[in-house]
Parts: sequence; C-alpha cells; structure tokens
Amino acid sequence: MVQRISKTAQTEATGRTLASSLGLEGERMSKVDTAWLRMDSPTNHMMIVGVWILRPGITLTALQQRVRERLLPYRRFVQLAREDAAGAHWLDDPDFHLERHVSTQALTRPRGQSEQAALQERVAHLAMQALNPAHPLWHFELVEHYQGGSALIARIHHCIADGIALISVMMSLVDGGAEPPRRTRKSGPDKVGLEAAEDWLADTLIRPFGDLTARALDLAGGGAARSLAALAAPQQSLSDSLGQAMDIARMGGQLASDLAALALMPDDSPTPLKGQPVGRKRVAWCEPIPLDEVKAIGKGLNCSVNDVLLSCVAGALGQYLRARGEDPAGKEIRAMVPINLRPMEDAWKLGNRFGLVPLVLPIGLSNPIERVYAVRARMNELKGSLQPLLTFGLLSVAGLLIKPAQDAMLALFGRKTTAVMTNVPGPATKLQLCGATLEQTMFWVPQTGTVGLGVSILSYGGGVQFGVIADEALCPDPQAIIDAFEPEFAQLLAVTLMLPWGLD
Repeated sequence: MVQRISKTAQTEATGRTLASSLGLEGERMSKVDTAWLRMDSPTNHMMIVGVWILRPGITLTALQQRVRERLLPYRRFVQLAREDAAGAHWLDDPDFHLERHVSTQALTRPRGQSEQAALQERVAHLAMQALNPAHPLWHFELVEHYQGGSALIARIHHCIADGIALISVMMSLVDGGAEPPRRTRKSGPDKVGLEAAEDWLADTLIRPFGDLTARALDLAGGGAARSLAALAAPQQSLSDSLGQAMDIARMGGQLASDLAALALMPDDSPTPLKGQPVGRKRVAWCEPIPLDEVKAIGKGLNCSVNDVLLSCVAGALGQYLRARGEDPAGKEIRAMVPINLRPMEDAWKLGNRFGLVPLVLPIGLSNPIERVYAVRARMNELKGSLQPLLTFGLLSVAGLLIKPAQDAMLALFGRKTTAVMTNVPGPATKLQLCGATLEQTMFWVPQTGTVGLGVSILSYGGGVQFGVIADEALCPDPQAIIDAFEPEFAQLLAVTLMLPWGLD
C-alpha cells in the first residue's frame, strides 16, 4: 500500500511538473467546454442571453447581495477561462469585483417608442457585446425602472454551462431557493460550494428535459452499459449472453444509422432566413399564451405540447416568408434542438452536457392540422435516436482540434441548419426575486457559424412565451414572426374545437 501511494504521488508530481513546463495551470476545462470557448465569431458570440421581467422593481444593491450569496459559491462565476497549449483551463480571478459583473443601466428611447421595444433593442445590442475575457465570462445588467418594475438582462458564456444547467443556477437566485446543503463524500472532506448543490438542484429544480433525452440515455447510457457489463460477467448463462449481445448489435445498428443520417443530411432549403449574418441582432418576444389552451389542443389532437408549439412556430415562419413575397410551399427548414444528456444525479453540474438533434419544420404546410401531425411524425422519428450522443461526441472532438479545423467541422452544421431552437419547461407557479414577482422569463442560446436565427419557447407560471433573436441581415423584423405566432395558435385552437371527438 505504501509503495502504491508513493507511485501515485510520484505520478501526480510528474504531471504537475509537465503542466508547469507547458505553461498549464488551474483546473482543466473539458474539451466540449473548450470548443464553446473558441467558438466566438464576429457575427455570433457564444453567450446565453436571458431576460427577467420583475414587478415591483428591485434595487441594484439587493440584486448584488443576492448574487453574492447564491451565485458566487459556484466557482465558475469567479474564475477566468484561459486557453493554453493543451486546450483551456479555469483559473481563479485575482482581481474579481462583483460590481464589474452586476451593474445598472437606464433605458433610453426616442419619443413614441414603447418600453418593450426599447428593452428589446438593449437586449439585441448586448447580445453582440463581447464579455471581457480578462474576467469571468458573465454579466447581469439591471434596468431598475421598466413598466412599473425592473428588467434583468443576463449574459453568460456557453463555456461555463449549457442552458439547462444555467437555468437551474439562475433559479437558485429566487426567494426561497435556500442555499445548497452540504453533502459528505463517502470518504474525504465535505463537498462545498458548487459540489454541495447536487442534491438540492437535482431534487428541487431540475426536471427531465423530455422524452428524447430519456430514451437516448436509456438506450446508450443505460442499456449499453448494462449489456457490456453483463457480457463480461462469467456467471451469465449462454442465453443471457446471447440476449445481451443482440441488444448491443441493435444499438450498433442504430448508431450506424444515426451517424449516416447526420453525415448525409442535405443542405437546408434556401430561404431569406439563411445566408451570411452581419453581426447585428434583433430581438422580439410575445406575451404569454395560456398553457392550458396548449394542453387542450394537444389532448384534442392526441399530440404533445411540444408538437403543438413547434407546429405554430413552423406556421409563423411560413407566414413571415409569405408576407415578404416568398413562397414556402414544399419547403422545410431544419432547426437544431439541444437535448440534455445529464443523468439526474449530475444535473446540477456546470459545463456542457447536451447533444443536438436536427428537427425538420414543415414551413410550407398552410393547413394547421396537417402541419401539427407532420411535426408529430418527425418528433416520433427522433425518439430513441442516438444523434444527441453523436453530436456531443463531435463537439468533444472539436475541442481537441486547432481552431481552424474546429471551425471547418462546425461549419458543416451551419450549412445544414437555419435555426437553433430551445423548448424548455419552467416552474408552473411564478417565483419571486428580492421580494418582486418574476412575471416573465425568456432566454436564447447562441447561434453558431452562419446560423442567424434563434427561437426560444419557454413555459413558466401557467403561460408559454415565444421569443426570437435574429441577425438583421437575415431577419430584419423578428417581431413579424412573433406577430404571426399568436394567429397561428388561435387558428389551430379554433380548428381543433370544430373537429369531431375521437380524432387521431
């Protein structure tokens, strides 16, 4: 045992010496996170951008105190992201000041412009303002006076975490989100800070991200691991081993099929929404739509809530193109949808643990019933797919490559994609922050490469909000897409009410 410990210590010392000679220090960044760190471009910054609308208003002092108590224990928010010869690492910021990251800004608006339009302009402006690489890559801007309350604009670099992890971290800021309890390791010192949050976040704030995730994880994460372990067990009977081998063979076939589907994806249909972005953003969002009405449509058509909402998005995009003289008939566009790959016990952790699935939106179908069933069929085709795991692996490989090679690999996805879309379920009841009610919440994940359209669907507090962020060269008026979303929903609701009972 003494000799084994000595060899371990010697290995660690050798590693430290090698890291020092290469100029490496701090905590190593995962390859996926490294890929996101290096993915910034002049036309797309890799920031997750969120907006909270609060009533009544809150003060900067109260927000800074809450952030100090609840956010800073997560070490990533006090660390620098540094590239090095082996990739990248995290390093504590020796000059960290909270006031640099949590500030206030008054809205300025010309006469006749609404407060919401002014806020949307501010969000769009900040979406293209790079975070300061000399300090931790995040910033909160509080608009203290907005529509009788306040607005909070949050920007967090994607290398810190993906959307699901960041939503859980942001939810830790709300009133009643008690500080994470400490847990004790099976051996060794107590976990502190970010590590201590695992049980609290997993049990209280994280929800399954959808059927796609569950099936992909069960097949690849659970089924494959169980099958491989069973084959290695000497007590397995011949029939059991053959059964497990068949499971692995089927998974291998699925893997080959999904890999081929990704590799052979054709370039997306040409529309004005696809092209070369210029790096100036526009942002728009709608008022919440009652979630009960969405569920009623889903129940009447035997579809999921996701099917209904995605169908309305496809309809709104099609109507936007028609209004601009484009005929979308027979056309489809592809949206990359992030899929959470975390097991529940790891759901609280920062970093990026998600894959992507390409969802084809039938923008050329004008019949709302035909369109919702087309979306349902496409969603069913994706269930059980290993594509989220494959894209996660590709992002890991990208983090190993030099930046030009990474850019070339990711450009392949850009040519085959028009939009990045998120659809996330939030809390069913409204939350509070510093005594104010969180009335509305929206967020957008970044677009990569030449993708210039981001679509966000978020359910919260009994409502569903639809938001768009777009490059102005590709979509100069995203508000027109927003304005088309509610009529598409109303039309689908009206048609559903007129259908006979029992329609499948």
